Amino acid sequence: MTKPFPSLDAFIAGLPKAELHLHIEGSLEPELMFALAQRNKIALPFKSVEEVRAAYEFSNLQDFLDIYYQGADVLRTEDDFHDLAKAYFDRAHADSVRHAEIFFDPQTHTDRGIPMSVVMDGLTSGMKAAETEYGLTSKLILCFLRHLDEDAAFATLKAAEPFLDRLTGVGLDSSEVGHPPSKFARVFEAAGALGLKKVAHAGEEGPPDYVHEALDILKVDRIDHGNRSLEDAHLTSRLARLGMTLTVCPLSNLKLCVVNDMAQHPIRTMLNKGLRATLNSDDPAYFGGYVNDNYRAVAASGLVDRDDLITLARNSFLGSFLSDAEVFKHLDEIEAYATETALPA
Repeated sequence: MTKPFPSLDAFIAGLPKAELHLHIEGSLEPELMFALAQRNKIALPFKSVEEVRAAYEFSNLQDFLDIYYQGADVLRTEDDFHDLAKAYFDRAHADSVRHAEIFFDPQTHTDRGIPMSVVMDGLTSGMKAAETEYGLTSKLILCFLRHLDEDAAFATLKAAEPFLDRLTGVGLDSSEVGHPPSKFARVFEAAGALGLKKVAHAGEEGPPDYVHEALDILKVDRIDHGNRSLEDAHLTSRLARLGMTLTVCPLSNLKLCVVNDMAQHPIRTMLNKGLRATLNSDDPAYFGGYVNDNYRAVAASGLVDRDDLITLARNSFLGSFLSDAEVFKHLDEIEAYATETALPA
């Protein structure tokens, strides 16, 4: 017997899902920023949580990155990184997230003199705590900062070698325009030789050519964002044939003016063209919402219905780096949830 749900919002709340595009530093809420600054005796340029939130009123990627790196300076100790990760997982669990594959930017921290071991130990202890408390599994993806050079990326990969057993993959983030994927061809090849999965931000602010480069030069397993792929019909068709996962971030796109209105978001077109799109929160503390907020935003815009929400949740597990057995277990849970719940006619 099905259980009636009063709205799509309620359906989304309980829908099992994975999150595949989450920058852990971007989940640093102002309240935690202030708490860590106090714990570490760091003077902030903001007098209140309200001033921090006001600083989040940016309209482009670079302005966001400036405040993002400033906020990350409060992260100093293993406990800080643990608390950051655990705070995210608490929210993810509340959103019915069963599995998360999270990005971190080691160069943001090692360039400040924070040892790689401090970052790794803190984040992974937070990940273990979430699995113990919630059964929420997670994987860790090391991102290279693309505004830095490839030599710096190689140094970061070298520093990460003692922790390979705790890493699933490498990614590429930060300022996209002017820093094409091809800039990091050799370091991605080296990462692949170490057995790491490969993902890259491409086609957010950068052109479709960046997506081509991510596929053909970096040989990625997943595309982060990928919105502008739709400008190239051949590329769109190729992505659909490959079953290439796109980790789409609607509220991020709106906040950074990649789209001017949620009703204009390309998620509907992506689904219509058979792309394996997923919904994710990107940097939720800065972009106005966690993963369920992103699901609700596209649902409220009329771009997706209940069946689309189920497809998006299924895609999130199909696009993950979980084993086939783990993926099928989660797909069965989605099917059971969908069978047991119904929206009123």
